[in-house]
Amino acid sequence: MQPTINIAVQAARQAGSIITRALEHRRDLLIETKAHNDFVSEVDRKAEAVIIATLRKFYPNHSILAEESGVQKGDEYQWVIDPLDGTTNFLHGNPQFAISIALKYKGRLEQAVIYDPLRDDLYTASRGHGTLLNNRRVRVTPAKSLQDALLGTGFPYRKQEYIDNYLATFKALFLEVADIRRPGSAALDLAYVAAGRLDGFWEIGLKEWDIAAGTLLIQEAGGLVSDFAGGDEYLKTGNIIAGSPKVFKGILQTIQPLLPEKLKQ
Repeated sequence: MQPTINIAVQAARQAGSIITRALEHRRDLLIETKAHNDFVSEVDRKAEAVIIATLRKFYPNHSILAEESGVQKGDEYQWVIDPLDGTTNFLHGNPQFAISIALKYKGRLEQAVIYDPLRDDLYTASRGHGTLLNNRRVRVTPAKSLQDALLGTGFPYRKQEYIDNYLATFKALFLEVADIRRPGSAALDLAYVAAGRLDGFWEIGLKEWDIAAGTLLIQEAGGLVSDFAGGDEYLKTGNIIAGSPKVFKGILQTIQPLLPEKLKQ
């Protein structure tokens, strides 16, 4: 592994220990509401703090974009951190959540780590070196069409004004594919696409820290990622389509006519 990704893995595992230890007494945690259906707990903040402290120990001049503490300016390297993707799942004891850490250089994703602490599944990718799951190379599925595909998605809880548009895309895809899953952690959904556990994924209105690591995992595993216009502004817009090449194409062609122009900009 690259030195930077080794440090990111160390940070993710330390955060994972904090999260798993807290799971048993989650009902006693201090919880705040950031927005409607968007929560943060003291565990999110503790996990983020240990990730940042670990990265800062080795890379004190790097920039940071973290979900809970925001932007910390530095040099042309930037860490993008989601300390607990799937907080609502965690707070309910639903075992579908993960730590997501990505490293960008001059705006381009270079390294990615997603860690599922309950399953001890570690997904890593370095640009040009492929994607690994627990140190074994993985690839997206060889699916040739939407038919028989298993897709992942997430409801647009941050963008509820688009719920009717989203439901139209859900219905159109549901009639074409084998089934659709909504587990509640976009980071893990994207990791599952990279590892061939899902054939594709789409969602409206995510944040950069939700998807930065997962998109690199998918690209390095042979998959495709785009925004709803078929372009590369997904980190900016948070509107994302991902999948194995032919499933990706099928999702894009199916949902584009059902979306307003505002979502395709």
